[in-house]
Amino acid sequence: MPKFYITTSIPYVNGPPHIGHALEFVQADAIARWRRAQGDDVFFLTGTDEHGAKIARAAEAAGSDTRTFVDESSQHFRNLVKQLSITPDNMIRTSDKEHHWPGAVEMWKRITERGDMYKGVYKGLYCVGHEAFVTEKDLKDGICEDHGKAPEYIEEENYFFHLSEYAEEVKRQIEEGYLEIIPHTRANEVLAFLSAGVEDISFSRPAKDIPWGIPVPGDSSNTMYVWCDALSNYVSALGFGTSSDERMGTYWPCDIHLVGKDIARFHAVIWPAMLLSAGLPLPKKIFVHGHIHSGGRKMSKTLGNIIDPFSLIKTYGAEAVRYVLLGHVPLFSDADLTPDRIHELYTAHLANGVGNLLSRVSAMCLQYFDGHITRPADVLLASVPFKLDIDVLDARDRDLKVGSVTPEWFIHEKTIPRYQAAWEEYRLDSALQEVMQLFRQLDRYVQDYEPFKLIKTDREQAQAILWSLVSSLHHACRLLPFFLPETALAIAEVLGVPLNETDEIMHKRTVYTITKKEPLFPRVEK
Repeated sequence: MPKFYITTSIPYVNGPPHIGHALEFVQADAIARWRRAQGDDVFFLTGTDEHGAKIARAAEAAGSDTRTFVDESSQHFRNLVKQLSITPDNMIRTSDKEHHWPGAVEMWKRITERGDMYKGVYKGLYCVGHEAFVTEKDLKDGICEDHGKAPEYIEEENYFFHLSEYAEEVKRQIEEGYLEIIPHTRANEVLAFLSAGVEDISFSRPAKDIPWGIPVPGDSSNTMYVWCDALSNYVSALGFGTSSDERMGTYWPCDIHLVGKDIARFHAVIWPAMLLSAGLPLPKKIFVHGHIHSGGRKMSKTLGNIIDPFSLIKTYGAEAVRYVLLGHVPLFSDADLTPDRIHELYTAHLANGVGNLLSRVSAMCLQYFDGHITRPADVLLASVPFKLDIDVLDARDRDLKVGSVTPEWFIHEKTIPRYQAAWEEYRLDSALQEVMQLFRQLDRYVQDYEPFKLIKTDREQAQAILWSLVSSLHHACRLLPFFLPETALAIAEVLGVPLNETDEIMHKRTVYTITKKEPLFPRVEK
């Protein structure tokens, strides 16, 4: 059985989860679900980053001790993961001394034994908001634009990592495709950064300034800096540094690190260099996703345009949030979402779309045939084709006569091939929209033939139309579990079929027994 290891970045717990965290969670979850369905042995990791000065300051501002603060903050992220039906195999916490610390300590020791760690004096600017040292070129008029504050000037003795020694090798690994960074525009940015010259980086901070963290092995006067601490989570979660490290042999190297564009450089430069120094294989791919903006601007408390995922879930439900994030945010690009846009998508695509279609079809099946829809003769099915708009066909299909395409043909010749092609390139939004296109065609099918009127004059043809609708909904729900797992299950339950029914059994099916369920997506007032 092929193995597949996918990770998210680990969110920093100095504040509550935001829509960007939800985005990364659902993207990774959809990929993990898809790989499981392909028969892979999947290990899906997420977690929380819980050390550093910013955490200690946030705890102090909240009037809490640091341990209580991180426990409560980490739980917020776990709640979001649960509410969004995310399916991780592990949620690592960097404050976990049993499961994380040994891996970070082992990473430090290996780098040190390789001769790539040394003490030196750091003089420069430190941005607490970023938990990172910055340069003047990272600032605007001396101010960090992301946090609206000037960084602190510090001069201190730290441990340094010989990053410069590995710049050329990391560059070669990327150029020769051993470490693939997707999209290629991000790879080009990383290569440009490496070509411009890379300096060694600070790997520790004085314990007196950052007491909340992992002590440097053999030198408790220093605390590990974020690089060796947080980045090591990808191997510590597999038991690296402990006697229970069997999962390292099974799952490492990682197949996909899914990270935001703001931390791509850390994962594409520093992390590979650390692994090379420690004698570990590099990850295979780094997927760099975009950010969500709102109203054309970056979300911030100052602008008042932050979108709270918990509020969205409360208003529209978790499946709707998954739909918006997976269907309308391309994996590798930025996207713009506003409350109005989210409401519009929910109403048009889910409440008036999928939910209304399922309710209408099931109601007609129950009213006219007591819920038992039997497969009619193929010749009868062929007599009620889709009246497709030409724009849903490909150029090579333009010779098809509009009105000659059956729902079965459209699903097998168009929906499924396009869906699979999108998945091969991890175009999650395109794959999901292929399913939504099918729902829209089914909705038009009802409008074109009006089985609720036809039942009065031609009962057989009305049943043929309902069979095509029900069978097509069955196909659609089998394509949905990676995106909208609860919706897929709800449709299957209405149709009276198991969600994991095999292709062979499905194609031999001769009857559907429909049951009545609550509406999938009830209408929501603004």
